[in-house]
Amino acid sequence: MENQDVNANNKYLKAKEKVENIKGFYGNLLAYCIVIPVLAFINYNTTSFAWFLFPALGWGFGLLMHGLSAYEYNPFFGKDWEERKIKEFMQKQ
Repeated sequence: MENQDVNANNKYLKAKEKVENIKGFYGNLLAYCIVIPVLAFINYNTTSFAWFLFPALGWGFGLLMHGLSAYEYNPFFGKDWEERKIKEFMQKQ
């Protein structure tokens, strides 16, 4: 019975961590959608050089990585890559 409680608690903590990560991503996305247009507005009203693209691209890349992490998507290794590698290393030993 105690083991089931520990497993349920672990599942709850992992689910809560996932929700917090997704919530953080949406907060970051909202800030991006507000700040970048303000920077673009300031940029176009002050100079002809499009400097706002630098923070837009940098923050955009970070936002993309945050989203991929929040939704546990890894296009480079796939879903089962880590599990396959663990099994592979265990068989070698």
